Amino acid sequence: MRYAPPGLCVNDFDLLRHTDGTYSVLHLQGPWTAEFDHLRMETSYGRATSTDLVHWEPQGTAFGNGLPGRFDQQAVWTMHAFPHGTGMAMLYTAVSGLTSGGWPLQSVGLAYSDRTDGTGWRRHGTRPVAEADPRWYRTGERMGWRDPFVVRDDESDGWVMLICAADAALPVEVSGCVAWATSDDLEHWTVHPPLLSPGDVDELECPVLERLDDGSWLLLGSIGATRGFEAWTAPRLRGPWTRRGPLGPTGAYAPRVVAAPDGSRVVLHTTPRRVGLTDTGDRCRGMLAQPKSLVVPQDAAPRLEWWPGLDPWLGEETYDASLHAVGEVALSGRTEITLRTHDSDSDRPALTVTCDGKNVQVTGPEGAPLGETLLPEPPTGLRILTVGEYVEVYADGVFVLTTLCYSGRPAPWTARAKGRVRPVPVRPVRLPAPHRDDASAVWPGPSPR
Repeated sequence: MRYAPPGLCVNDFDLLRHTDGTYSVLHLQGPWTAEFDHLRMETSYGRATSTDLVHWEPQGTAFGNGLPGRFDQQAVWTMHAFPHGTGMAMLYTAVSGLTSGGWPLQSVGLAYSDRTDGTGWRRHGTRPVAEADPRWYRTGERMGWRDPFVVRDDESDGWVMLICAADAALPVEVSGCVAWATSDDLEHWTVHPPLLSPGDVDELECPVLERLDDGSWLLLGSIGATRGFEAWTAPRLRGPWTRRGPLGPTGAYAPRVVAAPDGSRVVLHTTPRRVGLTDTGDRCRGMLAQPKSLVVPQDAAPRLEWWPGLDPWLGEETYDASLHAVGEVALSGRTEITLRTHDSDSDRPALTVTCDGKNVQVTGPEGAPLGETLLPEPPTGLRILTVGEYVEVYADGVFVLTTLCYSGRPAPWTARAKGRVRPVPVRPVRLPAPHRDDASAVWPGPSPR
């Protein structure tokens, strides 16, 4: 239901769908630390495989830093791998070191593989294939030149690459942009002025392009300040791009789009954890979350909905307490749903989801705020998912809120509205790896007293 390799955290990732219908994920991986270290945290890619996008099996390390003295000697960050000939090609972020001010020096490298499973990579040469052009992009201090994403050009026989960059024409605090470059052979790239530069974004990371059924384009980008991601659409790759607003709420980051086993489009993303597995711990790199259905209406903004592929992992309805569960609540005025209490014999809430008109809020012990969102319209019902400390809220089927809560003990769910309390049936979630007990296993709840 959520995945990280044993003992490590997951950051940005890439998804490969194979011809036999199975999947591989390549992901950044690093140790659990309270402070992120640019040069020592993420020096390799992990790899895992799945048949259903839910149950992932770790397969070890697939790629790592380059040799000393080369452009990728210190770290390798976000990648994009795709079919090329009878094998694969991969553009990836390379870090050579730090500036005098401590900022990572970034460029884009290229690797090839004769295989199609995400392994067997060999670098193309000893130099990067694409670097930031100072005419348009910040270089050196506070630069950005990472997270490449490559698609076939819709106006030529070549390739287009998107890159997370910093617009040199804007103040650094709002310079987050999507750069782009073109190539005929993946090895020689021409860098162009920004494809997308909103002017109000600090960092626009992990840009993703998806060609829609009508030939138009969807672009997803992660927003550093909000730790969520937004959507843009355009009739052609070169634009004009129309901003469609947030698609993934705070806590959902680094999205990827892939075809699910049933052929529908889904989005997977990362979700953080907290250092020390406590509500007061700093947020840190986390896990790969379960898929959401991607819905792109012609006359409305894209949205993420509950993916039916999760239903086989749900048990029969029960009113018993469960740490990992899904429950649905019909709303009637202000409604408070209690998911956990302080003790097994106490009714003092430790985890509550409240909907009051357009406002949806998650609170912890003593009403401490954990997450909040304001909806366009009051919803008629909520679907709530808890997997360990992880909480997701869907309003009328749309993914609107996610947060973390490490407090309380499982309790039968109840909903309070208009002075009345009613029990809420839940469907327990079956975990893919219920017996894991390493540092990256799903939080099992509070320790026995």
